[in-house]
Amino acid sequence: MKQTILRRYARLIARSGVNIQKGQDVIILCELDQPKFVELLVDECYKAGARRVKVEFNHQPLQKLHVRHQSVTTMAKVEDWELARLQHYADTLPCRIFLDSEDPDGLKGINQGKMAKAGQKRYPIVKPYHDAMENKYQWCIAAVPGAAWAKKLFPELPKGKAIEKLWEAILFTSRVTDDPTAAWEAHDRDLAARCDYLNSLGIQELRYKGDNGTDFRVGMIPEAEFKGGGDRTKGSGVFFNPNIPTEECFISPMRGKAEGIVYATKPLSYQGQLIENFSVRFENGKAVEVRAERNQALLEQMIAMDEGAAYLGECALVPVDSPISESGLLFYNTLFDENAACHLALGMGFADTIKGYEDKTLDECRALGINDSMIHVDFMIGYEGLDIDALTRDGRTVPIFRRGKWAF
Repeated sequence: MKQTILRRYARLIARSGVNIQKGQDVIILCELDQPKFVELLVDECYKAGARRVKVEFNHQPLQKLHVRHQSVTTMAKVEDWELARLQHYADTLPCRIFLDSEDPDGLKGINQGKMAKAGQKRYPIVKPYHDAMENKYQWCIAAVPGAAWAKKLFPELPKGKAIEKLWEAILFTSRVTDDPTAAWEAHDRDLAARCDYLNSLGIQELRYKGDNGTDFRVGMIPEAEFKGGGDRTKGSGVFFNPNIPTEECFISPMRGKAEGIVYATKPLSYQGQLIENFSVRFENGKAVEVRAERNQALLEQMIAMDEGAAYLGECALVPVDSPISESGLLFYNTLFDENAACHLALGMGFADTIKGYEDKTLDECRALGINDSMIHVDFMIGYEGLDIDALTRDGRTVPIFRRGKWAF
């Protein structure tokens, strides 16, 4: 891939993604797959005004070794230096960039139960620090090709050609054009206009119906609103784009208001393993039954991570004619696959979907119906056979999706 195009992408992440402000610190979290691109990105972060850029590399094989050899007690221990670091982040609010390139099957065989127990023990200790930072800093998730990920998508190609092909798909769906900044400004305007229309309806409930068996309804929080594209930080009001790419208009529903069954239309990559051909049935807002042809035990473990993990945190609307969907690729990666289809998310909801959240505490937003959990896991339910209607507070039924596409 040409360096000029990759630099354009790096600049997009630094400036339109996290929108670094002069003097801010930046943390980049990534795998070992594309060190040259990481160099470009670090350079662009400094050119955007960053004071200091810190890169934290991860590696799935090392994670498997840690889980194999450490005890649950050791894995769960939050050291004093970790707490000091979290406090520093809460005080200084650095930008965070997540570069996704993981092997979708990279943690196959890992002791998921052991990892889950350690996570459950750590979470209550680190949660206050994460809550203190909620909605106050800029962040962005983007992607670069990993060799194993590329071969998963293009198994018939040699490794180098598969990586090049995945680069092409990432750059196309991320709108890395001759002028990506202008492309993203136009895209943000379109998503904002759709959200404005949805918010004007006064939606009380969304009803999903699909010829694959999906028959589901979910209640809305009266104070909540649809959002899409870019967002603003609480307090400083800095505009940023948290997902590159993104195609969704999303909202956090009312905790406890969901009934019926939904069928997943794409595999879910969770904890480095794929959950495939699954369904989730809800009663009184809670996922009470899950079935999967592959990795059902992992799905059951996921919704048992804490009390909020079995409740919904997000409903997102994405048409089947989005650029990602029209690429014809199954990415085996949530960042892309969630932007090819309507999806739901189990776990934590978004406090910033509450109108006037800037003047409310996190606890006040959750008291209105925003779900709280240690997880937030998106799974895709959209396809060409899905219809969605909105039941409004004034008694109307308004079509939102027909056959997987916007009905307005």
